[in-house]
Formats: sequence, C-alpha cells, structure tokens
Amino acid sequence: MPASRKYPLNRPVFFTPLVVLMAAVLLSLWQGSAFLAFETAINDWILRSFSPLFAWAGIAFLALLAGIALSPLGGHIIGGPQAIPILTRWRWFAVTLCTTIATGILFWGAAEPLFHLNDPPAMLGLEPGSDAAATFAMSTMFLHWTLTPYAIYTVAGLAFALVYYNLREPFSLSSLFVPLIGQRAHGPVGTGIDIVCLYALVAGMAASLGAGVLALAGGIEGLSGLSGGAPLRWAIALAIVATFVVSAALGLRRGITRLSLLNIWLFFAILLFVLVANPATGRLPTLGLSGLGDYVDTFLPRSVGADVDPDWHRQWTIFNWGNWFAWAPVTALFLGRLAVGYSVRAFILFNLLLPALFGTIWMIVIAGTTIALDQQSGGSLYAVLTSVGPDPLLYRLFSQLGGGSPVLVLLIGAIFLSYVTAADSNVSAMSALSTNGISPETPEAPLAVKIVWGTVVGLVATVLVAAAGIDGIRMMSVLGGFPALFVILGAALSLAVMAVRGRHEAAPAQS
Repeated sequence: MPASRKYPLNRPVFFTPLVVLMAAVLLSLWQGSAFLAFETAINDWILRSFSPLFAWAGIAFLALLAGIALSPLGGHIIGGPQAIPILTRWRWFAVTLCTTIATGILFWGAAEPLFHLNDPPAMLGLEPGSDAAATFAMSTMFLHWTLTPYAIYTVAGLAFALVYYNLREPFSLSSLFVPLIGQRAHGPVGTGIDIVCLYALVAGMAASLGAGVLALAGGIEGLSGLSGGAPLRWAIALAIVATFVVSAALGLRRGITRLSLLNIWLFFAILLFVLVANPATGRLPTLGLSGLGDYVDTFLPRSVGADVDPDWHRQWTIFNWGNWFAWAPVTALFLGRLAVGYSVRAFILFNLLLPALFGTIWMIVIAGTTIALDQQSGGSLYAVLTSVGPDPLLYRLFSQLGGGSPVLVLLIGAIFLSYVTAADSNVSAMSALSTNGISPETPEAPLAVKIVWGTVVGLVATVLVAAAGIDGIRMMSVLGGFPALFVILGAALSLAVMAVRGRHEAAPAQS
C-alpha cells in the first residue's frame, strides 16, 4: 500500500504551525528590529504574569510523581502484563537521557555558573566571586538541571504512555486529556492542542539548535583561527539538520538508539577527561556537597523566587522552565513510546531519577570546574564571557585543562551529537503527530514529513541566531514554553485522575 494512503497527512496539524513559523521567519528577515521588539514585549509579559504558575507547576509535578511511585499505579505495566519492551534498560536510559538534554548541558553547563558566581542576586548579599557565591552557583545549577526539569518531562511522558498503550488512544497530544474529559478531547480541540504544541516544540528546538550552532561555531573558529561568520553558522545548521533527519529516517533502533549510545559514551569521556586533567579536582567534592546542601535547604523558596530578586528569578529560573516546557509535550510522545513493557515505577526511575543523577554529576564536574578555575584565575573565564560572549567559553575552559586539538575535536563532536540525538527523536515524534494512522504497530511517519520538519527547525534556528543572537534564542524558549505549560498541566491532572481512580487505565502488573 502506498505510504500516502497508509499514512495520510494530518493537514491541519501539519500546515498550520508550518505557516505560522514561516511567517515569523519572513517577518524577522523583513522587519528584524521591530520583530525582536515585539518578541521582547511578549516575552516580558509572560515572565511577569505567569512566573508563579511555572514555578509551582514544577514543584507540584515532583510531588505528584512521588505519590504515584508509592501508589498501586506504580506497579502497573505500561502496555499490560504481556507487553514486550522494545529497548533494553541501558538503551532505554541512553535514548531517554540524550533525548532530553540536547546541547544545553554542554553550552550552559559551563556558562551559566559564571553568571551566578560573579553576579549573584543582590537580595542574597553575596560577594561576587566568593566561596559563598560559588555555593550559590552550584546550588542554582542543581535547581535548573536536575529534578524539577526532568519532572516536567516525566509527568507528560508517563501520562502519554498510559493513555497510548493501555487505553489505546491515538498518537496525539489530545489523548492526554481523555482521562479528564473523555472522547471530547479529540476533534477540533485536540487538533488545536497538537498545533500549539508543534509550534512550541519547534520554538524550543530552534532555541536549542541556535545555542548549539553558536557553540560549534565558537569551537571551529577557535581551532582554525578564522572567523567563519554567518556562512559557517549556516553550514553547521545544515550539517546538523541533515544528520538528524537521516537518523530519524532510519527509525528508533537503527538510527536514534545508535547515535544515543555513541553520545552517552562521549559524555562519559568528557567527564573522565575533566576529572583527570583538572588541577582543582580535589575541590569538587567540597563544592558539590556545599551546593547540594544549599539546594536542599533553599529548594522551595528559591523555586518560587521568595529569596531572590524577582527579575533574576524570571530571567533565570522561569526562563529555564519555559525552555523545558517548550520541549515537553512532543518529547512526551517519544518518551512514552519507549516505555512499553516496563512498570510505572521504572518509568519514573529512568526518566526522572537517573537523568537527574547524571545532571548532578555533570554539574559537579563541569560547572564545579568552571567555578573553581574562574576563582583561581581571578575571573578570567568570566571576563571571556562578558567580553566575547558564551560561544567560545566551553573551548576556553577545555584549553585551560590541556589536551590540545584532539580534546577540542572530541568536544565539538559531543556538542554536534548532543543536538542531533535530541532532535532526531523529536522530529520523529513531530512527524508522527502530523500523520494519521500512527499506532504501536506502525510507529514511523513518512520520510518526507521528517525532512520538512527537520528543515523548518534548522531554518528557524539559523535565522533566529542571525537576527537576534543569544537573547533571541532565550526569548524563543519562553515563547514556546508558555502554551506548552497548560498542556503539561492537563497531562498532570490526567495522571492524577488515573492514579486516584485505579481502574482500567493501566493493567495490573504480574505478580
């Protein structure tokens, strides 16, 4: 049967966000400064008006997942007692981790702690560059990169896994609302949800790809000694898009899983190199423990911005939540698809606890090294950050650690793969969302749809970088995360309903 008949295109879901995104790209090219001003105004309004909702949602998700893990629902098997997993536990962890972290953990893992170390919130009364500021910086990295952001993904992914495999609802974000409002979730309202979330994900992916393009350009220019400018950035974006489209076209087992396994070993190699080469490695345990202690002590007030300046809280914590929310709805489709054959508790372990543990280790090693070296050098890394920007910072850090060009090439490869492995899984999910007839038995969308969405993400990201730089990237994250926030809140309510009812939403596990 021809692909066009077997997998008919979901035209409203496919074309509506595509047209809106292309219009935004054209408008930014035609009226760049006016478009950026408009984007800034919307971004500021979202941050002012909805910061408390973003903040309390993350806290509520953690509480909900803890309750579900301890409830009878925690022992239920996704897909029913006879379901067979499609991935081993190690492959499941590799794909899950690489799907969710993208380039952020590399790009911001080195840059962000320097801001917190050298420019902490005024309300805290910390001396910039001091040991107290270093503790605050580490604590903030744990807040922004461990439990709360992964709770956003886990709530949405678990809700979708249960409605897709156990309730046999369609591969659609509207299915997340079936436990709440029944089959009324489908139809025009459901189509609208899919459209909004596709737009949100493209915004979030474009922001992440933009950061990746900047990081890769900084590394290549540092290695070559040349300034590639806009042509280099376009070439990098093209190479990334081509790679993740090919990987997504190969499917889960042949493309996405293999790249994820390679990527996770590159992460481990980077951690090992830093631990061996870092002259300040002996300080990392102390810095990590002090940061973890502060994180635990201040988790609730700092999550809601009670003990820091409101502007700082909005521009850092809420910005981060906006970025994670932007990815979450469509990423949830992919994460939920991976989970068949495993228990609800295993889902929470592999999507929340283990990735958060990896994020904790990464921040102790990478962010901790950045903080320690900056303190030892009297702020030399922060001077690079403020004078040149975040693009070359990661490479400057690794240059200080030694290793030369081979290590920088390894780092460039890790950044490249980090975005590719995150993007190919989401392009796969976006394409499936745009296609009718997707089911557990026929999970892959046509190649042409994947190519279109991959190209759109690359185009939006590259134009965004050229027009607005890193500030435009940050705002795009918030613009994508705002509508996604309400979708994930709905998913959380559905998950709570399934846990409370304890009926046929999930089949009981075998004893």
